[in-house]
Amino acid sequence: MEELHDVQLTEIKPLLTGQEHDVETAHGVLHVTMRGVAKGNRPTILTYHDIGLNHKSCFNSLFNYEDMLEVTQHFSVLHVDAPGQQENAPVFPTGYQYPTMDELAEMLPSVLTQLQIKSVIGIGVGAGAYILTRLALNEPGLVEGLVLINVDPCAKGWVDWAASKLSGWTSNLVDIIMGHHFSSDELTENKEIIQTYRLHISQDVPQENLAMFYNSYDSRTELQMERPVAGLNENTVTTLRCPALLVVGDTSPAVDAVVECNSRMNPTKTTLLKMADCGGLPQVVQPGKLAEAFKYFVQGMGYMPTAGMTRLVRSRTHSASSISSTDGVRSRSATNTLADGAGCAAPERTEVQTIEMTA
Repeated sequence: MEELHDVQLTEIKPLLTGQEHDVETAHGVLHVTMRGVAKGNRPTILTYHDIGLNHKSCFNSLFNYEDMLEVTQHFSVLHVDAPGQQENAPVFPTGYQYPTMDELAEMLPSVLTQLQIKSVIGIGVGAGAYILTRLALNEPGLVEGLVLINVDPCAKGWVDWAASKLSGWTSNLVDIIMGHHFSSDELTENKEIIQTYRLHISQDVPQENLAMFYNSYDSRTELQMERPVAGLNENTVTTLRCPALLVVGDTSPAVDAVVECNSRMNPTKTTLLKMADCGGLPQVVQPGKLAEAFKYFVQGMGYMPTAGMTRLVRSRTHSASSISSTDGVRSRSATNTLADGAGCAAPERTEVQTIEMTA
């Protein structure tokens, strides 16, 4: 299984080599990797990974997929590694104060300025999706669009806190982070990918650094977003101003959180993509479908008008509680309420745009 770990996470590194930078910001140094050069006035694709991962283990499968290589002919790409999470990162010294999630978002405008990037289309997963959403709320002029995978807009509620404290007595950090990425079914059924990522999380990132990033995400504040009401407060309400594609696997632990996030966003600018036969890492398990969805997304923004589309079918649904994918064996209803103490209201029943997947 060690061999599998090496193959899946390292064999494609040569394709992803780019110009690496350690960029100084007000909240510390950020390690980034730039691929390609800015194409005219087009935005740069900005990626931000989840806890337990770095930009390679999170995004290699996606960015080396054939359809995504077609996309990157049109856009430069900036991969961000959270502080201390990059490959071969040194262990932080004793007393180091890790940035909060808000501060991690505040580091990005300075990086973009120093690299002469005027605007971005963000692709974030989990913690990275939260950080990029915070960036778009803080600096709407910098963000043209967002693809948010497994995004959770909620602060940690007391029930979650108690559960994590309880599990912390019996589980180590690696187990907790594996539970963040994968459902219990995935942890028992998809043994190859589970073993691959368990090895990566436990061996490739200094555990002290990983614990700091996890604790920062675990202490996040709620994203203050509210769904605008047409004709009433579109221009004054706090919400994302850019187009957004929300992505979640059908069996992901993040399903409820993503549906909740969707309920807070402008339905005219937001699309919810729920992937059947997919769990917590859609960009790894279904890179072809996600690459196709991304092409569709940037086409909707006016880029890549001639790109071929094969798998996606647009559809409409009239309730946030009935979102389905056509290539699955079942239709799964989204839960309307989160666990007590999660700090979030139930999703509104209102029209949302969805994408359905065909095989």
